[in-house]
Amino acid sequence: MRLKELSFIMLDAVSKGTDEALQATHVLPDTLTKAQAYGIYGRSNVDRWILEGLIHPVKKQNSSSKKFIDRLKLEAVARASNRASYLPVADR
Repeated sequence: MRLKELSFIMLDAVSKGTDEALQATHVLPDTLTKAQAYGIYGRSNVDRWILEGLIHPVKKQNSSSKKFIDRLKLEAVARASNRASYLPVADR
């Protein structure tokens, strides 16, 4: 195993451990509003992921017109390499 691969594995483990600890203590919410997702990941990325069906915003019963996105799914999509989906065909 190369050092670069090991660093990615360690980074992923630290991220997951941190997420689990923050979620267990209820510091991080289970869902984000669409507006919050735009602020964190950028409007174009979030809209593209929705268009591609990678994430699905839903309305909560108690909410007005706000749409919510599962935070863990959103983070997983953001971490995944999906560069091929927005490159021009000539560059793929």
